[in-house]
Amino acid sequence: MNWRIKPLDAILASAEKRSLTRSLGAFQLTMLGVGAIIGTGIFVLTAEAAQKAGPGMMASFVVAGFVCAVTALCYAELAAMVPVSGSAYTYSYAVLGELIAWIVGWALILEYTIAASAVSVGWSNYFVPLIQHSFNIHIPLYLSKGYFAGGFINVPAMFIAALVTSLLAIGTRESATVNAVLVCIKVAALILFCALALPVIKMSNFHPFAPLGALGIGGAAASIFFAYVGFDAVSTAAEETKNPQRNMPIGLIGSLLICTIFYLLVASGAIGSIGAQPVMDAAGQGIEPGTPEMLHACMDQAKQASLVCSDEPLAHVLREIGWDKVSRLIGLAAFLALPSVILMMMFGQTRVFFSMARDRLLPDALTKIHPRFQTPYVVTLITGSVVMCASAFFPVGKLADLSNGGTLAAFFAVALGVMILRRTAKERKRPFRTPAIMLVGPLALIGCLSLFLLLPLVTILVFFGWAALGLVVYKFYGYPRSTLSSSYVEPPENPPIA
Repeated sequence: MNWRIKPLDAILASAEKRSLTRSLGAFQLTMLGVGAIIGTGIFVLTAEAAQKAGPGMMASFVVAGFVCAVTALCYAELAAMVPVSGSAYTYSYAVLGELIAWIVGWALILEYTIAASAVSVGWSNYFVPLIQHSFNIHIPLYLSKGYFAGGFINVPAMFIAALVTSLLAIGTRESATVNAVLVCIKVAALILFCALALPVIKMSNFHPFAPLGALGIGGAAASIFFAYVGFDAVSTAAEETKNPQRNMPIGLIGSLLICTIFYLLVASGAIGSIGAQPVMDAAGQGIEPGTPEMLHACMDQAKQASLVCSDEPLAHVLREIGWDKVSRLIGLAAFLALPSVILMMMFGQTRVFFSMARDRLLPDALTKIHPRFQTPYVVTLITGSVVMCASAFFPVGKLADLSNGGTLAAFFAVALGVMILRRTAKERKRPFRTPAIMLVGPLALIGCLSLFLLLPLVTILVFFGWAALGLVVYKFYGYPRSTLSSSYVEPPENPPIA
């Protein structure tokens, strides 16, 4: 097995030779984090979480948030020490070796691509009813749902993915500015939802709290973990951050804290106002969300008012409590704001690709910088094309679950890497130190592993299948071309990008 390690100093030197422009501050990073985190997880997956856990999804948000919190503390230390693109991939390369780094980077490719596709489908779920209710324009099912979701092709999801790809190709600073505006719209919408839903809470709607037991809460936590993963994308912007030693921890931890508070308030309002009991089958078991059985059950007139049967749960809640016009505003906010999540997921994906290509584990063409826009445009266009294809055919819940497998693997590697570096690089300067690392680190490891095992079996099998494919690519392409291979010759001096 190949355990060759690329030293931290070598990683930093390599980044200086072919670097990206530093243009992001603490506020922009925090807004990027909030933009990536608050999105499909709360605007769309609330219904799926309710079907898996009922009112117990409140506990699911807490469990998933706690795992993310301890992991974010580990991320903050590594991001401050190694302020270059690549996120968990780069950190693993410096600590666990090239093979593990490749597996983590390969997992991140799965995470970001599928996550961006899931959010594109989530955006489509709000867009279609919004234009129907507002302008009486009906998009037929076969053009608004993917083949595996009961339709044929999801045209709106493909459109928004293409639009975000174009924006990312134009520039990082421009993307961050647009994102900040979208985040403000999104936060305002959630504040409005809480102001209208929280006052009409009925405590009886919280009973029974866990109709499907602890396993239901755990399964929902594993699925809605997707709602938190955006903070990982913040760390991929380290190479484009001014004063990263100070600003990266602020962006990571600040965005996670803001979003956790919002999630708990919104979930309370949704459950307490109209209830969130799951739809059961004839045997009294919860029906798996996103399946034909669930679609059939929700065709029942009595079930259509249920939270668990809605593709646009927050707008649905407001309609049910008598705020029909305001529900359209929530739908409009989701329509405007969810693209910021797609933007951050694709941003993270392109930066991981860029770092792996810079280490010659992927083709050099992926590191090409556009002469005018100063962005890695080749990898951006490739990523956008894949996202468009995935969002065209698959339902949002299945895509979110598939994304979580790669995310949890990357988080596990980061927590392990911080603990190892505390032993092997004790003297290295740490602008930010994870507090109580011998407690926080193991909690992150246990949390990530537990949530991974609670994912659907198909998701786990897809993850290992994707990892096996990655090992084949590494064996025959990445390993012999790597900058750490014995045959590698350092190219002539390549000045940094202006």
